[in-house]
Amino acid sequence: MVEGKHGLTAATPDNIAFGAGTIHKGLKYTEGTGWNYAASLVGATSGGSKLSIVPEIYRPAIDGVPGNVKGLAKKIDEKASMEVNFAELTPDMIKAAVYATVGTSADNTLDVYEPKADITDDDYWENIAFGGETLGGKKIIAILDNVLCTSGFDTEFKNRESMVGKYTFECHVDPSTDMATMPWHIYYPKAV
Repeated sequence: MVEGKHGLTAATPDNIAFGAGTIHKGLKYTEGTGWNYAASLVGATSGGSKLSIVPEIYRPAIDGVPGNVKGLAKKIDEKASMEVNFAELTPDMIKAAVYATVGTSADNTLDVYEPKADITDDDYWENIAFGGETLGGKKIIAILDNVLCTSGFDTEFKNRESMVGKYTFECHVDPSTDMATMPWHIYYPKAV
C-alpha cells in the first residue's frame, strides 16, 4: 500500500455497511436456532431506513475558557430512534402509527381500526430492529427496545404510484430497570 494515499485495508469490506437491510419487530436470538428473522419481519421498505442514537451532553460554562474542556462533559440524556420508509401498509403499522384499537366492522370482509383515548402498554413494540450486512457479507444488527411509533400516520396516495409511509420509532427506558441507559443494542462483527 502507498502511505498517505488511502486507508483501505483487507478488513475494509467487512467495515462498510451495505444495502437497505430488513426491518423486524421482536427480533430475538435463541441458542440453537439463531435469530428469528423470518418470523419477525415487518414488511418491505422503499427508500431505506435511518438509525439515530444521539447523546445529550452537559458542559458547564467556565469563565475565561474558550471552548470545551476534557473531563467537563457529562452525558445527561440520550435519544435513540429509527425512521423507516415502509412500502407496505399492514394492520401492525396502522395500529402502531395511531395507537388504534380494532373495532367492530359492519362489513365482515374488512377490519376497522379506531382511535383510543390513551397510549397503553400494547402500543409499545418489544423492539424494532435493522438486520443488514457489510459489503463483505458480515451481519450487522441494530435493536431498539420498548419502541413507540411517534410519527403518526401521514402518507400520500397517488395515481400510478404505490404509497410509502415514513414512520419514526423512538426507544423508551423501562421503568422497572435502573433507567441509567437507553435500551439499544448494536451487534457488529467481531474482529478476526
